[in-house]
Amino acid sequence: MVKLDLKRCGRKQRAVYPIVAIDVRSRREGRDLRKVGLFYPITNQTYLNLPAILDFLKKGAQPTRTVHDISKKAGIFTEFSLNKTKFN
Repeated sequence: MVKLDLKRCGRKQRAVYPIVAIDVRSRREGRDLRKVGLFYPITNQTYLNLPAILDFLKKGAQPTRTVHDISKKAGIFTEFSLNKTKFN
């Protein structure tokens, strides 16, 4: 199973969190399948690759709670539900 998770990078007191698609069996800092976004908690900025995130969600990837909240603010789930009804 694949999940969308945050992966910690950066230096001390200056963390940057890439949003990655990662296998459930690997650890948090392990090898990721694909980077699908970035989250800067200091400035509260997010950069998301919407087509990649929607593709992983269609394939059954489960976002973690934090990634779910970030995606919800960006409006990904409204677009996901629109695409889901369009194709069905």
